Amino acid sequence: MGFRWWTRVNALEIGGLDGYVSNLSDGRVQIVAEGDRSHCDRLLDSLRTGDTPGRVDGVTEIWGEPRGGYEGFAIR
Repeated sequence: MGFRWWTRVNALEIGGLDGYVSNLSDGRVQIVAEGDRSHCDRLLDSLRTGDTPGRVDGVTEIWGEPRGGYEGFAIR
């Protein structure tokens, strides 16, 4: 199971999240998630547990106003 797939599965299990996960050209992964703060916090917590596939060296949070335009949670 790959990291992007794992992230999508977690987002769908948490529920109430729209957005996406994608690879960046420099090897990092970008996750954009919109939903209730508690649901976003649960997704962030799952990324920090160390039980992810692959290696997570750090998680950077950027909070802002939801922009919308996402339907479900996708892998890009």
